[in-house]
Amino acid sequence: MIELKNIKKSFGDKTILHDISAVMEAGKCNLIIGASGSGKTVLTKCMVGLFKPDEGEILYNDVNMLEMTEDERKQLRQQIGMLFQGSALFDSMTVEQNVMFPLNMFSTLSYKERKKRASEVLDRVNLKEAHNKFPAEISGGMKKRVGIARAIVLNPKYLFCDEPNSGLDPQTSMLIDKLIKEITVEYDITTIVVTHDMNSVMEIGDHIVYMHQGQKQWEGSNKDIIFSKNELLNEFIFASEFLQDAKQMRMMQENGDVPKQ
Repeated sequence: MIELKNIKKSFGDKTILHDISAVMEAGKCNLIIGASGSGKTVLTKCMVGLFKPDEGEILYNDVNMLEMTEDERKQLRQQIGMLFQGSALFDSMTVEQNVMFPLNMFSTLSYKERKKRASEVLDRVNLKEAHNKFPAEISGGMKKRVGIARAIVLNPKYLFCDEPNSGLDPQTSMLIDKLIKEITVEYDITTIVVTHDMNSVMEIGDHIVYMHQGQKQWEGSNKDIIFSKNELLNEFIFASEFLQDAKQMRMMQENGDVPKQ
């Protein structure tokens, strides 16, 4: 679990985060959503230690990251997995070598043990046949799965995903969402997903934080969104008439006014 308490962050005279408090729950997909410039990326960078908040606390299992020693922060970083927006694979390395990279950096396992662990996580993301391929030889969806395998190879307690469906077709996006959800539950990981993808919000949004102009405007689950009366949230998620009609129909179904198909 990660708890944010009254996080404030400014750059010069411009305030980016205004008193943000939220709880990211273990074993759940915690989504941070909002338009460009809403502050969600800055908030995430504060959570992983790339930016230091001006005020507030960031608690990892009740321990304030901002008060940790350098050794304690190093240990914490080894418990964090990262799935980058563009996957960020090393082009000159094979899939297997990419996944082994964190093990080479941080583990004391033998080469044979590192290779076995890499094989385990590649099998988990359904890439049994891709070990010796290079990133240029695999599809965008496969690259994302390699990125997920690399992110979980050290058995992290926390998983951060930056726009995991960026550049993917809808069907592949759904497969990536399903995989992230399965891994989150299976390994009881605290997963934080920064996304613009409304399919992700509705499919895997166990806990959602909606941000607007540096402020937390709404917090709840994907089921709560259907009944939300927050105008800013509704304008962001149900921007088109089609989605507005879909929300209305879903509300009617939930209230029993329309039979469910």
